[in-house]
Amino acid sequence: LGVGDEDETEELLFLDPKEWKKQDRYAVLGLSHLRYKANDAQIKIAHRKKVLKHHPDKKAGTAGDSNDDASFKCIQKAHEVLTNPERRRQFDSVDPYYSLLEDDIPTSSQISKAKDPSRAFFRGFGPVFEREARFSKVVPKEGGVPMLGGVDDSKEKVEAFYDFWYNFDSWRSFEYLDKEVNEGSDNPDDKRYTEKKNKTERARRKKGDIVSLRSTVDLTLSLDPRIKRIKEEEKAAREAKKKGKLNSASGTATPNVKEDEEKEAEEAKTKEEEELAKAEAKKAKAAAANARKKARRAERGRNLRSGSVWNGTRGSVRIPHTRLCLLSSSALSWISFVTTVACMSFLSFRVVVSYLLRHIGSSLSPSFP
Repeated sequence: LGVGDEDETEELLFLDPKEWKKQDRYAVLGLSHLRYKANDAQIKIAHRKKVLKHHPDKKAGTAGDSNDDASFKCIQKAHEVLTNPERRRQFDSVDPYYSLLEDDIPTSSQISKAKDPSRAFFRGFGPVFEREARFSKVVPKEGGVPMLGGVDDSKEKVEAFYDFWYNFDSWRSFEYLDKEVNEGSDNPDDKRYTEKKNKTERARRKKGDIVSLRSTVDLTLSLDPRIKRIKEEEKAAREAKKKGKLNSASGTATPNVKEDEEKEAEEAKTKEEEELAKAEAKKAKAAAANARKKARRAERGRNLRSGSVWNGTRGSVRIPHTRLCLLSSSALSWISFVTTVACMSFLSFRVVVSYLLRHIGSSLSPSFP
């Protein structure tokens, strides 16, 4: 069947242009078999064929149908709607063909009483989601909108399907069904009242559409034979795991269980050895620090006994015993004080010696005129 070559029923030939909102735009142009899938080129071809067939000028002066002018107006209106992306989307939202199918959803009773419930489930609900998919704002790049799938689908695929449809974001709107302001009425109050009523009605229809789809997804989930299969598989896996642990406790573990246990034991042993090595290294480090500390203390003790002064950075400075014997008690006190200060603050070698010599010189001046 070519584009625009569908049979024209008597109903299509006697359409009233005033009732344009009730007309099937795709049927008027002979695109009923394509509907929302029809592309711009196909719409253009179908419109051209209809115009050549029903244009009033073509039949002027012939004994043609008296309703040709009305048919042509309907054809032009259909073309006007379907070539405008926004208006076409509004029409697709309330396409009369699909509106009749919205109530064609299987019930729980129909599925359970079917000869093959699983087959009835997929044949009944599959087309429902195929019809609704066209309204999705989000279309995944890989695979498109998730469809119901088959009985052998994996758990991941089933979960992805329900996750998508429970969060379904629809662009469907209902402006196409708005009521028009009465012809010839210039009253602004009438216009505001009509717009307010249309807005309320659009919101009501949108809410009803969302609730209806959510109910359909809930019903699908409750009847999905794959859910029962997945639960049984998970239960069997848990029981097998539990049985494997029991066998392991009794010494009859399966090879896989034994390998896992050996691996865990080896990892635990390695971890324990690493911790022991760290502890030994820490002890050795502490012992070395203590040894260095004791060595420094011993060195300071030897220096004090030999009459040397520790200057903190360059070792000790030896002061001759002969000179010490000549020092007065006051000088010895100063030496002791300066030595202590030098040890605590780590004065440089030159500062300590310079200070000592100046003070010793002043103390010895009476003894060495």
